[in-house]
Amino acid sequence: MEHSVLLDTSFFIRLLNDQDTLHANAKGYFKYFLENEYTLKVSTISIAEYCVRGQVDELPLRNIQIIPFNLDQAVRTGEFANAIFTENKTSADKLTPRAIIPNDSKLFAQADLDKSVTFFVTSDSRSKNTYAVLKKRLNPEFDIIDISKPYNETFGILDLR
Repeated sequence: MEHSVLLDTSFFIRLLNDQDTLHANAKGYFKYFLENEYTLKVSTISIAEYCVRGQVDELPLRNIQIIPFNLDQAVRTGEFANAIFTENKTSADKLTPRAIIPNDSKLFAQADLDKSVTFFVTSDSRSKNTYAVLKKRLNPEFDIIDISKPYNETFGILDLR
């Protein structure tokens, strides 16, 4: 079975900024995934987030598959957001007249429904907290990787450089 990873906006921010404290980790993961034949994926949602302060042509898209947001993912997002709102005890008045759905819910729904996605890759601590809520309530079909930990530690690889 094909293995793929869904890369979060925070991953690209770190990968593309060589002054960022997590740049080396992001670069290590990127190289590891390519060398180990993971399919790299990015959501159109993450591209939109990146383009708030960056340009689409900065992204290494020739190595990455772009995933559009679709109807099935929208339905799963509603389930995820409901679980998050319930866990956080969000009051009904904050959900009326319409709930603003966090992008993490959308990205997690995409990762969950794409059976090839093994990992959601991020450096965002809020994403990790949201994932913990979903893991407890709905058991998504992927794991999360926090790039604050180097790839060799995550995958149990000796760094012999």
